Amino acid sequence: MKEKIQVILDQCIGCTICVKKCPYDAIEMKDKKAVIDLEKCTLCGACVPVCPTKAIVIQEKKRAIDRDITHYRGVMIYAEQKRGEIQSVSYELAGKGRELADKLGEKLTAVLIGGKGVLVAAQELTARGVDRVVVVENDNLESFLDECYSKILARVISEEKPEIFLAGATAIGRSLIPRTAVEIYTGLTADCTSLDVNPETRELLQTRPAFGGNIMATILTPHHRPQMATVRHKVMKEAEKRDGRKGEIKAIEALAEELVSRAKVIKFVEEEESTVNITEADIIVSGGRGMRGPENYRVLEELALEIGGAVGASRAAVDAGWIPYSHQVGQTGKTVQPKVYIACGISGAIQHQVGMRSSDIIIAVNKDPHAPIFDIADYGIVGDLFDVVPKLTKKIKALSK
Repeated sequence: MKEKIQVILDQCIGCTICVKKCPYDAIEMKDKKAVIDLEKCTLCGACVPVCPTKAIVIQEKKRAIDRDITHYRGVMIYAEQKRGEIQSVSYELAGKGRELADKLGEKLTAVLIGGKGVLVAAQELTARGVDRVVVVENDNLESFLDECYSKILARVISEEKPEIFLAGATAIGRSLIPRTAVEIYTGLTADCTSLDVNPETRELLQTRPAFGGNIMATILTPHHRPQMATVRHKVMKEAEKRDGRKGEIKAIEALAEELVSRAKVIKFVEEEESTVNITEADIIVSGGRGMRGPENYRVLEELALEIGGAVGASRAAVDAGWIPYSHQVGQTGKTVQPKVYIACGISGAIQHQVGMRSSDIIIAVNKDPHAPIFDIADYGIVGDLFDVVPKLTKKIKALSK
């Protein structure tokens, strides 16, 4: 459903009430008539009810939406890629998508959108258990643009009619999938940490933390299709690669209107990190409020470099400006699943635990013996991190010689 706003000039009396009420300064008077700047207007509708002569109207262009949910079948995932390389979150979705599709007795389809070369990358998805890959390859799609990608994705979903659609709750997924859900008029459950399906009702059980992580809510979408959910990176296992496994690859063209965007990418700047990306790391050394300041993170960086790990942080440290947001672990940051997670000066609030409790081994270093982090830690050290961590780094250096 798309909307259009207009002023009926014969009814406009030039009272200027709409100009005063518009929160986006999108209305001005010309020749004593209201004129709307469509570039600024967000269709919020604030001007419509205040017009005394009903001269401003928002018209809805209705489109046909298939309300019969029995027409929707199968599971579809959005295969995220960057510069032609499939991202690991896509393989996590492939694993969960395969599981759900098998329970329903349906096929698993992936949608892959990008620039030159993504058609070749589609083979990686079939090797991970995907039955079909719908590929949209175009030079103009080299860089991610949510406006273009959402138009294409909405069309593919409308044509393919999957009953379940999954995507990663990454920076790209959080930008792209809500737009797509609005476009195809369905609901969306964001940041899921668990997914299952009821084979009898064919309902997707979408579980996510709620109320600050204090409860886990399971959400259903009973009346609309597809059932859409974004999944946190690293909460599900990647699908195993099976060399020689083949699947159907369907290449389709992007339409001209789908390549039009009001934004353009000028330059892509990759963040420089001295250690490994936390979402891909096998070992993470994280610091919290106990770090006392940004300059003290070098203590953790030295340990991380020595053991080939990444540096993480709690929300308190990020909010204090001690370390960039890209290092944040927790409900409002990134979910990680390393082999070893070392929490230094982190109390262990439930919001932080949501992002790291699935780690294979958790080691906590904290001066407070009653800190909640010790409740989930496999090994705990009660002590000052500025005493413990340097000694640990020194010992590891000695052992590696």
